[in-house]
Amino acid sequence: MSDYDVVVIGAGPGGYVASIRASQLGLKTLCVEKETIGGVCLNWGCIPSKTLLRNAEILNLVKRAGDFGITVGNIRADYAKGFQRSREVVGRLTKGVEQLLIKNAVEFRQGAAYIDNPNQVTVSGEQYTTRNVIVATGARPKVPEGVLIDGQIVMTSLEAILSDIVPDRVAIIGAGAIGVEFAYLYQSYGSKVTLIESMSQILPKEDEEISKALSRSFRKLGIEMHTSTSVSELVCLENKGRITLDSQGTKKEFWVDRVLVATGITPNIENIGIENAQAHITDGFVSVDENLLVNGKNVYAIGDINGRIPLAHVAQAEGVFAAEHIAGLAPQPLDYNAMPRAVYCNPQIASIGLTEKEATDKGYSVKVGKFPFLANGKSLTADEREGFVKIVGEANTGELLGAHLIGHEVTELLGELSLTRALDGTTQELGGLVKAHPSASEVIKEAALATYESALHI
Repeated sequence: MSDYDVVVIGAGPGGYVASIRASQLGLKTLCVEKETIGGVCLNWGCIPSKTLLRNAEILNLVKRAGDFGITVGNIRADYAKGFQRSREVVGRLTKGVEQLLIKNAVEFRQGAAYIDNPNQVTVSGEQYTTRNVIVATGARPKVPEGVLIDGQIVMTSLEAILSDIVPDRVAIIGAGAIGVEFAYLYQSYGSKVTLIESMSQILPKEDEEISKALSRSFRKLGIEMHTSTSVSELVCLENKGRITLDSQGTKKEFWVDRVLVATGITPNIENIGIENAQAHITDGFVSVDENLLVNGKNVYAIGDINGRIPLAHVAQAEGVFAAEHIAGLAPQPLDYNAMPRAVYCNPQIASIGLTEKEATDKGYSVKVGKFPFLANGKSLTADEREGFVKIVGEANTGELLGAHLIGHEVTELLGELSLTRALDGTTQELGGLVKAHPSASEVIKEAALATYESALHI
């Protein structure tokens, strides 16, 4: 029986970062993982999907090479080879995380962990005592009741990311980030894509104008979209899927080669003994207090399992917070309204803070500023003129309430918006920044200026 300051259950983005930070702070740390270091994000989510999306982006760029005066013939897209590149990237990063754990003197055990009590964890039959436990077991794709995932026709993102075959026709149930990313990916390789969303817009959590802009872009690509629509029946026959849609009583039936279910996540709380830590479960997620504690004492739950914001970078921030809280550093409370969000279809979506509707509903006096990439010099030189930036500011104080972007590589523009929020910057200060010219970031400056009628280039 070994004694630790911290036992971390799960080596995904939250777990391995928590382990590293805890060890950096002088805490004797054990990290336990039953599957693969890096978790879903590194192995079957964020990293391989973004690698595949980069492949698709290059393919689409080559297809329009003529716009740049370059003649290209006989274009052949080998998805299987691109898929192999995604697995190579995963392998490289997995080895990198393994080395980081070693470098930071984190002890690692492969196996299934079970919380016997708040101070004892069993891993594959071996017991470990610990002063603190950090649960970072993540989540898995949510499967609607009555839907059977067979891995051949009906898949979740986990099976789809490991398939080196592009379906001729695919239906994607759920138009959140995963759904729209796969829609763009498959369409780029020639699939006929049907995107189905039960809410009134694709990307339901994003600003309405952003959603409408992406819908226009997808329609130009030939992606068929059905919003306010449910799947009333899904039947698999002769290696095909037959789907029946119900849109406010109107039925539509069609056949596909693949059905991708992208309807949310289910936290991994089974068989880990979380109930032995006096945990409270709300809608399937582990409830935590302001310090991410499950029991108010020494058991923490970070990342997707607590359901606050199921994003890898949020899990990492929570991992650092939990480790520093254990070490007695009194870390700054996390501001979940300031967590950046990114969607990597093309055009990309990036956002932070409140949407215009959310800000209005909360009673703020709102002033909105917008600026299109069509009026940005750098975007025109790159022939990436689609999209815009929308800044949501408080009308009287200039407080940056939110920012919403759609366009080429806009996820790379989130950093300065995060920094502005962290420093309590205003739209006036954001608009007053001097930007390199030409650069895409000038669009943020102009949108900020537009919140007080001072935009210079429109």
